[in-house]
Amino acid sequence: MASLDILLLRSFLSVARSGSISAAAQQVGRTQSAVSMQMQRLEAVVGQPVLHRTGAGVALTATGERLLIHAERILGAHDEALESLSGSGLRGAISFGCPEDYLTAFLPELLRGFGARHGGVEIEVVCAPTVELRGLLRRRRIDAALVSVPASGGGEEEIIRRERFVWVGNAPEPAALRGPVVPLALGAPDTLDHRAACSAMEAAGRAYRIAFASSSLAGLLAITRSGQAVSVVTRAAVPADLCLLDGPLPALPEIGISLAYGVARPSAVVRSFGEFVRENLRRAP
Repeated sequence: MASLDILLLRSFLSVARSGSISAAAQQVGRTQSAVSMQMQRLEAVVGQPVLHRTGAGVALTATGERLLIHAERILGAHDEALESLSGSGLRGAISFGCPEDYLTAFLPELLRGFGARHGGVEIEVVCAPTVELRGLLRRRRIDAALVSVPASGGGEEEIIRRERFVWVGNAPEPAALRGPVVPLALGAPDTLDHRAACSAMEAAGRAYRIAFASSSLAGLLAITRSGQAVSVVTRAAVPADLCLLDGPLPALPEIGISLAYGVARPSAVVRSFGEFVRENLRRAP
């Protein structure tokens, strides 16, 4: 009787999440040709194609989508059983998503602290805005993610930390504020910072224009450093070389930070990392 090999499933999971055989090969420490052969062996066992090539890499077939669900369950149960029986501590791999401002503010300490406790866990970090992370979670491309939600809550996800949005500029009185229309550098229109900034300016009757919109925090901060616009970031993510603009512009709201999972019952290693993130974000200054 045919059986699903754990190593084949691990490689398949990497291919499914990265959408690339070459990227998956780097993640699992094999050559591209070796991973391609693994996928061929897996398809021989399954009896149907699980991948098809696209212009940008590879995508899952309908059979591949079904296999992904089973692969996650099998690998989760395998790693949990191995941890329980061997007593050697957590082992496995996690794909974790995080917006760029949380990445710079919180992730270095979180990864360092969790790695010190659980050196056998490999963590891949995917940096993207919340709206993109939601899609990756739905498609099971990542295991868990920090996401931004309205501070009022009301959703199913627990708010584990609140952060205030703040205005930042390249000087205490930046040139961008001297004219009648304030140029803003904001995230994409569907992001919380974009909506919060526009709503605050409109409520205060301040004229503004969107000088730069991007999902890249580095790009927004580069425009801000140039003096061509002011931007909005969370308080914890304000770079040392930029100035808070508390007085000249209207107050901005708080946002909530939640931890979202890709499946209702995540594996033991994903649950453990999630609890570590939750506990440490609550205690962070």
